[in-house]
This record gives sequence, structure tokens and C-alpha cells, in this order.
Amino acid sequence: MGSLGDNKNDSSNSHRGNLDIIADILGASDRGTKKTYLMYRCNLSFKQLKSYSGFLLSNGLLHVAKEEPNNGTLQVTDKGKEFLRAYKNLKALMK
Repeated sequence: MGSLGDNKNDSSNSHRGNLDIIADILGASDRGTKKTYLMYRCNLSFKQLKSYSGFLLSNGLLHVAKEEPNNGTLQVTDKGKEFLRAYKNLKALMK
């Protein structure tokens, strides 16, 4: 399983943490989307998206919904939707 590095997201830091980025990717993948769209929608570099999408695919939070020659369509799984619900509930508790 791949590692995404340290989660350095605290309340005084305006940068997104790993969980925030994961939630952004999963939320943007609800109806199936291409990696290029995710890069722009989630404000990620290709390298970052490759790392996160690999992590999410290997952990069953995303799946390839439509395989194409050079680029597939990624879609959130039921497990990914469960993660999003838990993430939103946790964020609500932190307010």
C-alpha cells in the first residue's frame, strides 16, 4: 500500500491535508471523471494526482469505470462514499 506522507493539516494551517485532498478527489469523482478534470478541479499536479489516485484505487475508494486507451474514467465506490460521509461528519464536529 502506498504512503501519502505526513498529514500536517492543523487549524492554523491554510494548506489542505491528505484527508482534505482525498475528499476533494472522491467528491469530484461521483459521476465518473477523467484524471485531467480531477487535476484542475482539485488543484493537483499530475504527480500528486497519480499518487493519490493510485492510493485510492488500491484501497477500493475509487475504481476505473470506463477503460480507454490512454486514460480511464475514475468513479467513487460505495466504500469511497462511506469515507466521504464520515469525513463530512468529522468536519461538522470540528466546527
